[in-house]
Amino acid sequence: MNLEPLQQKLLAAARAHPPADRVPYAFEQRIRAHLSTLPPVDLAALWARALWRAAVTCVAVTLLLATWSFVQSPASSTTEDLSQQFEQTLLAAADQLEETW
Repeated sequence: MNLEPLQQKLLAAARAHPPADRVPYAFEQRIRAHLSTLPPVDLAALWARALWRAAVTCVAVTLLLATWSFVQSPASSTTEDLSQQFEQTLLAAADQLEETW
């Protein structure tokens, strides 16, 4: 099928029948009737759906990280416990204050 002559015929037909400048009868009433049949947007339902999806994602990430922390190899924790490092970091400033007094 040759597309060039078909395109020329379609363009000629479109030029021969320009679009009308008038609006169809009762167009505005038909649009308003169609819009009134649509259900109103429930913003609370949209927020609730989004928050539940976010909650499910947070629970999945929490379970994934909890599993990873329990499965973590014990060889990496033999050097020093994280709680001990945290305590030493917090008390470092207090130790420095005692030395300066």
